[in-house]
Amino acid sequence: MSVIVTDTGFGPETLTRGANGAEPLEVTADTDPETLSFDGITAIVVEFTGFSDGRGFTIARRLRQRGYTGRLRARGHVIADQYTMARRCGFDEVEIDAALAARQPEAQWLARADWRAHDYQSRLRGTRDNRAHP
Repeated sequence: MSVIVTDTGFGPETLTRGANGAEPLEVTADTDPETLSFDGITAIVVEFTGFSDGRGFTIARRLRQRGYTGRLRARGHVIADQYTMARRCGFDEVEIDAALAARQPEAQWLARADWRAHDYQSRLRGTRDNRAHP
């Protein structure tokens, strides 16, 4: 059983066929994002085979830079500590297995759900939201 992690916590599977009947496009970490055609694709799932393999983050960022606006999901070995990075790279959600959800409960993921705040760039600029955080 899979658990879907979003900024609001754990939730059920909601990824279905697109309006055109297309299945979500599934890609592996060794996929070159420049070769992907996402015309008509409403969801892309990027497989993470290990939490130490960051290629999936690069794929997400490149897809967003190329103009992909659909749903983007990280699946597999992503840990709570990486949730902020996943969101900043362009992922909308993370799919983890039940065993990982038991080891890293919802509270650990929610602690990282405010991914827009507390980044180093804001601290360097001294923006209002981060002045209290050195």
